[in-house]
Amino acid sequence: MKKIVSAVIFAALSLSATAQDATLRIAADKGTQKIHKEIYGQFAEHLGTCIYGGLWVGPESPIPNTDGYRNDVLQALKDLKVPVLRWPGGCFADEYHWRDGIGPRSERPKMQNNNWGGTIEDNSFGTHEFLNLCELLGCEPYISGNVGSGTVEELAKWVEYMTSDGDTPMAKLRRQNGRDKAWKVKFLGVGNESWGCGGNMRPEYYSDLFRRYQCYCRNYDGNQLYKIASGASDYDYNWTKVLMENVGHLMHGVSLHYYTVTGWTGSKGSATKFSDDDYYWTMGKCLEIEDVIKRHAAIMDVKDPQKKIGLLVDEWGTWWDEEPGTVSGHLYQQNSMRDAFVAALSLNVFHRHTDRVRMANIAQVVNVLQSMILTDTKGTGHMVLTPTYHVFNLYKGFQEATYLPIEARCDTMSVRGDNRTPTRKVPLVSMSAAKKADGGIIVSLANVSLDKAQEVEISLDGYQARKATGKLLTCKQITDYNDFEHPDRVAPAAMKDLKVKKNTLKVKLPAKSIAVIEL
Repeated sequence: MKKIVSAVIFAALSLSATAQDATLRIAADKGTQKIHKEIYGQFAEHLGTCIYGGLWVGPESPIPNTDGYRNDVLQALKDLKVPVLRWPGGCFADEYHWRDGIGPRSERPKMQNNNWGGTIEDNSFGTHEFLNLCELLGCEPYISGNVGSGTVEELAKWVEYMTSDGDTPMAKLRRQNGRDKAWKVKFLGVGNESWGCGGNMRPEYYSDLFRRYQCYCRNYDGNQLYKIASGASDYDYNWTKVLMENVGHLMHGVSLHYYTVTGWTGSKGSATKFSDDDYYWTMGKCLEIEDVIKRHAAIMDVKDPQKKIGLLVDEWGTWWDEEPGTVSGHLYQQNSMRDAFVAALSLNVFHRHTDRVRMANIAQVVNVLQSMILTDTKGTGHMVLTPTYHVFNLYKGFQEATYLPIEARCDTMSVRGDNRTPTRKVPLVSMSAAKKADGGIIVSLANVSLDKAQEVEISLDGYQARKATGKLLTCKQITDYNDFEHPDRVAPAAMKDLKVKKNTLKVKLPAKSIAVIEL
């Protein structure tokens, strides 16, 4: 039994259904909404070896570098076309005092990173190093400002330091530190997780703080700030409601954090040793972000029906136990094909909600949580690209493309949930489609089944396709991952036998595979 529904909303069908095929009808002439490139944003926090040993090794390092930035990591991120990079936190942001990270590196004061393992931070990577990195990558910087332990004056002067080109005190200080021309800084976060590590605040109190802090963050010399309020953690809908009522259009955007995690206390489970049941649970949990987005968006619609305020999922991804033998509090985890599916399914969800979702920043870019890249920080200089990296690389053609409506049919399965949602429904095929600026159509398909191939038939309405090319990411075991000894165990390969006939494309998706096809 199958049931056709539109806008990629699937009927609840049992896994035992006899038919395994999926069909897609893409309305190629109906798209109106751009997929914001910022949905493919990254996040770099002073946490573990994300910055030191990941992005930055210093100019004197034997590891090949450009002005202290690792050449291999720099090139890998350029290849991803990273649109925006968030820094310096995370929880670290609300203990970070920007003046500690400017001036001669040898004279910068040290601090203890109280949130993440008590590591001593030497502040050798600061404002100049971050903003220069963004220029090298060609991406927008997203600054997370200190509200939890910082003052209004401190944040206001940081904005002036970065963006003023005039004869102002902070611009003069920046020039003394070697940077004549101001940087362009668009995105400014006013605090981070203010309900938790950012100050344990009530939403009413934080609302008043936001109103005050944002007032003194000025637009200098043509630089226009996009001010982002510290938003809710996953299911805290009251936080969003209070901010919409008390802050409203004084904020340009409000953040949302959502992690695919088994629990915040005790073991979260291994990143690489898990059962099939654990895998399917993960798929259900990651897809629940769609309902979370819808509910926050509905609250926002009451005060902002024209959708002027963006919802920014500026922390998302998987969170497993730290790898055995690594430093406690540094959140170093491996990255398997299961994580690649979380990335693919989540991105497909974000595409469907770009009327509200203006940015997303996966946590984190190197060596922390669901990272793009893993590096050997012990001096060998090895680097490996994770399965999640490959998903972002395959999907980068969706940036700024026009989302296309899909009428879809496929089977779903019921999977184990948790106390909040005891049972979840997981479609066996996740999908998205968009039209690129050059007129081509890009389609993503993910077969989440561990043991069944899926025959997918794609029909195009209002589009004359001449040929199709594609790449496929799959594995022998869902627990497969890349490491320094086996860097290409999980890697994309070209798809074969893709033929368009009468505007219909038939694709056979192997079990546990992710495909991106261009028409």
